[in-house]
Amino acid sequence: MTRVFSGVKPTGHLTLGNYLGAMRRWAEVDQHAADALFCVVDLHALTVDHDPARVRRLSRQAATLLLAAGLDPERCTVFVQSHVDEHARLSYVLECVATDGEMRRMIQYKEKAAREQRRGGSVRLSLLTYPVLMAADILAYGAGEVPVGDDQRQHVELARDLAVRFNQRYGLTFVVPRATKPGVAARVMNLQDPASKMGKSDDVGPGIVYLLDEPDVVRKKVMRAVTDSGREVVYDREARPGLANLLEILAACTGGDPERLSGAYSSYGELKRDTAEAVVEVLRPVQDRHKELCADPAYVERVLREGAERARGMARPRVDAAYRAIGLLPAAEREAAGAGV
Repeated sequence: MTRVFSGVKPTGHLTLGNYLGAMRRWAEVDQHAADALFCVVDLHALTVDHDPARVRRLSRQAATLLLAAGLDPERCTVFVQSHVDEHARLSYVLECVATDGEMRRMIQYKEKAAREQRRGGSVRLSLLTYPVLMAADILAYGAGEVPVGDDQRQHVELARDLAVRFNQRYGLTFVVPRATKPGVAARVMNLQDPASKMGKSDDVGPGIVYLLDEPDVVRKKVMRAVTDSGREVVYDREARPGLANLLEILAACTGGDPERLSGAYSSYGELKRDTAEAVVEVLRPVQDRHKELCADPAYVERVLREGAERARGMARPRVDAAYRAIGLLPAAEREAAGAGV
């Protein structure tokens, strides 16, 4: 089976966009069709100023929500990135293969660095090098496919480049991955700014539906969503982005087609009410399961512990091979352990 790696970064509360755009497909398709690993990439959350307690809290919440969304630890591997040392081990080796120019060309680095500078903050070195850590996340497991949105494709291309370069210089070690576009994944935009993606890192959320929002909060946010001038309900992503966003959310929740759905409504209010109720119903089972899991923290801890052990077993042989290939002296205990396998 093809091996797939995907992750969520605990920099904010997970949103409807995370669920409809990725997590639901992971649960319904990817964990059944591939040897799949799903990771809370907590090391990536350290690249900007952060509250340590909040990162820990959001990491635990993200892991619980992955399980609540339907990931089955009997079918896939669910774990926390920092629990598997091979991510950091491989990241440094790949930094020795990457170039400064490659890092500085990363679009997300340019954008995030500029944002930090506007705030008067300093730009951490880890923000520059984190695409290499992302490459290590992928290459450590021999993942052949990485389902990502357009904003992350550049990082997967970097992983490909580093894999090819390492293989050419030091011998065949890594699978060269390819970015895949998530099939039928919804593109959920901010309800107050339909030109921007519904992101979990935003500090305030009048346009963001969080997975753990109470039903009345969800309804209020959807009913206050920005729409467009005019009265006719039509689906036009370019000319009517506010309406298009609502129609796409409704379609994603109900399995419909946004263009066909537009013909069923004569008013914005009616569309908003139906969209709000559809979102509430889609989130209900996730929220119910989340409550059950929160009542059994020992189960979640066990899933993460066993997931990390399984992930470590997959990653360590390849990372050890990379260390040998690049010229590092093998540790005696690792050699002994490898001989006993």
